[in-house]
Amino acid sequence: MGVNSEPAILAFDTSAAHCAAAVFAGGAVRQAIVEPMAKGQAERILGLCEEVLAALNLSYQDLTALAVGVGPGNFTGIRISVSAARGLALGLGIPAIPVSAFEMLRDPFGPAANAAELVVVEAPRGAAYAQQFRYGRPTDTPMMIDPEAPPRELQQDNMMVTGFRAEEIAKHFGATAHLPEIHNPAEQLVRMALWKLAAKHDIDTRPAPLYVRAPDAAPARDTPPKILT
Repeated sequence: MGVNSEPAILAFDTSAAHCAAAVFAGGAVRQAIVEPMAKGQAERILGLCEEVLAALNLSYQDLTALAVGVGPGNFTGIRISVSAARGLALGLGIPAIPVSAFEMLRDPFGPAANAAELVVVEAPRGAAYAQQFRYGRPTDTPMMIDPEAPPRELQQDNMMVTGFRAEEIAKHFGATAHLPEIHNPAEQLVRMALWKLAAKHDIDTRPAPLYVRAPDAAPARDTPPKILT
């Protein structure tokens, strides 16, 4: 084995229009690859994972944990990665750590910072998803908001607003805005997973897709028309 240390984490994500994979081993992020793609993630993601491991002369058996992006994001893409992570974790007998899109926007070098933080992720049609955090952990379920008129119930004392349209939303609350710079989502994902593993946070949680609203592909709920005979 080319890199021999603890922990060794494989992280991957297909919640957006990409396949992303990263490996943390030997005390550092050794591989972090993002391949833009709108289709074909299901056929590509495991091959990409094998490639980033092979580049370090590692195998799945060398891993101590997995990490997976759980969204919110692309409905089908999230299911692809979550299903793969569940299957690998079961077969390898190691934890699969869920990392949300909200957590990926937070500072990976200070993940336990901020007593009051509102993290905002872009949503379709000009909307946004928002979730409150306290010292790196969510305090409530995420909700969909209008960035131009965020609900007053989200306001907290000494709050920082992080992410999508942070400056605009922060003005509504008299809060501080933070615009994160994510150069590589795969690296961001694995660093947040590393913090969770060290803090023993979500290591016993089975990954599940994080949806804030019903997917566009959901069946119609309208009452079917009566058939006249």
